[in-house]
Formats: sequence, structure tokens, C-alpha cells
Amino acid sequence: MRSREILDAVERGESFTVTRDGHEIGELIPLRKRRRFVTRSEFAAMSRSAPAIALDRFRPDQEAVVDSALDDPYAR
Repeated sequence: MRSREILDAVERGESFTVTRDGHEIGELIPLRKRRRFVTRSEFAAMSRSAPAIALDRFRPDQEAVVDSALDDPYAR
């Protein structure tokens, strides 16, 4: 197969094992397509299984980890 034929096949979803001197050295596989959104039902399902957040502790924990002065656009 020529390079273009191989790449066309990968674009269609096929995978190839790359060999050198009869030894497998790699794989040529299609990239996974990134989803642009999450459906409402998926979001709801993830939300139900997410850990509870103690809102009274969330902000102090966040401030302890992130130095907001570094990202303040008005401090310049």
C-alpha cells in the first residue's frame, strides 16, 4: 500500500501495526473524535454520582490553592 492509501484507511477507522525487520514497533490508529457537548441526561447522570461539595469550605480551599493576584487583570 502507498502512504496515501494507508492514511485514507486510517481516516476510515482502520488501524495498522508498524513493523521493522519483522518486529512490531508501533501502531497507526485513528484519533478519537472529540465531542463538542454533553447531553442533559449525561450531565445529570454525572452530577448524581459527583461528590458533594461543602460550599462553606469550597472558596477557602480554592483560595489556598490558587494565587488570585497572579490572574488579576486590574493589578497590572
